[in-house]
Amino acid sequence: MNTQSDLDWIPSRGIQLRKAGVLFDAIRVDGDRGRALADRLACLTGGAPGPVVEEANGLRAVYFFVPVGSTSHRPWPDGVTRLTAGPHSISYIPVPALSGLTWPLSWRYRPRPSGDLVHTLLLRTALHSGE
Repeated sequence: MNTQSDLDWIPSRGIQLRKAGVLFDAIRVDGDRGRALADRLACLTGGAPGPVVEEANGLRAVYFFVPVGSTSHRPWPDGVTRLTAGPHSISYIPVPALSGLTWPLSWRYRPRPSGDLVHTLLLRTALHSGE
């Protein structure tokens, strides 16, 4: 898997926004579809899919933290939002602390000390297998 070995990007409390394209990018899938995708990915990885954050309100978004640049040049189905940085766009990814008050965000799958991010090709495979 791809690695981001320094977990200092996780806030010690609350929620912070991290600019996409610096340490990671993200794929967002809303609602039950995103939650099912996260669980399918966890099954494929023995319970360690990489960092996945879920939102409890609104669109109930699920964010999959992937390596920088790994989502480009690949077709993604409708309902999938790429959070990346480019020449004419900037995206921000919400990151909750590991504990404490972070509502409406929480970790569905916490980052591991190894720093492994979600494997983008495996995420795409899980996404397409659930359709």
